[in-house]
Amino acid sequence: MMAGMGISPEGLTGFVDRAVDGMTAIVRDLGDDLANRRPGLPGANSPYGILRHSLGVMEFWGGQVVAGRQVSRNRAAEFSASGPVADLITAAEHAKRQFKADVATAEPSAPPRHSDHPTKRPGDMELRTQGNALLHVLEDVTQHHGQAEITRDLLLRELRGQP
Repeated sequence: MMAGMGISPEGLTGFVDRAVDGMTAIVRDLGDDLANRRPGLPGANSPYGILRHSLGVMEFWGGQVVAGRQVSRNRAAEFSASGPVADLITAAEHAKRQFKADVATAEPSAPPRHSDHPTKRPGDMELRTQGNALLHVLEDVTQHHGQAEITRDLLLRELRGQP
């Protein structure tokens, strides 16, 4: 049990898995063409890119900040990533297993094991404790799941010729 939170590591990873599984279903259902397409909005991301970014979030925050592994990440490239859906689904399954292993190493009230981040400062909420870093993963992947749902809906409307 994570001290003072009333949530188990399995509970946390279960919610993260649910969001990743939701995004995985979206890209699977859309297929290679639509999953890699961006809706016609300025700055929009493809469902593929959204899921790829979410996997990067899990790897960086779980792997580096919590577990202390050195993670090489190109955040901008995550959003512009494209490729076969089958490969991304395989990567998502691997990322979920790795995140569970990383969470198992967590000491929720301890400081991050490795906190180098290009846009966050050590005092930022996400970097105060390992538990906060894990909550940030939950926050981010659930937000991106919703973004992927909206993006899917926009792409399907565009495909049908609806505004």
